[in-house]
Amino acid sequence: MNIPDVALICRALSDTNRLQIVQLLTHGEKCTCELLEHFSITQPTLTHHMRVLSECGLLRSRREGKWTYYSLDCDTLRAFREFIAGIECRQ
Repeated sequence: MNIPDVALICRALSDTNRLQIVQLLTHGEKCTCELLEHFSITQPTLTHHMRVLSECGLLRSRREGKWTYYSLDCDTLRAFREFIAGIECRQ
């Protein structure tokens, strides 16, 4: 994973709502209506957060009727974790 991609993911995860969304999605795919139940935000605000997480590659989405279902993109998450795991402190 390259540095600009890592920076985008770090920016996306710097928001507490987005970090909580990622945590909720570790339990599997959820529709926007399910995610919205966990927050005191409006639908447009949730949509904004989902767009930020999708644009950095952390989420996959699919439409079913009027709802959008989101899940984590495991390939991107795995690459990000490997990058972070490679950062070591050597003194």
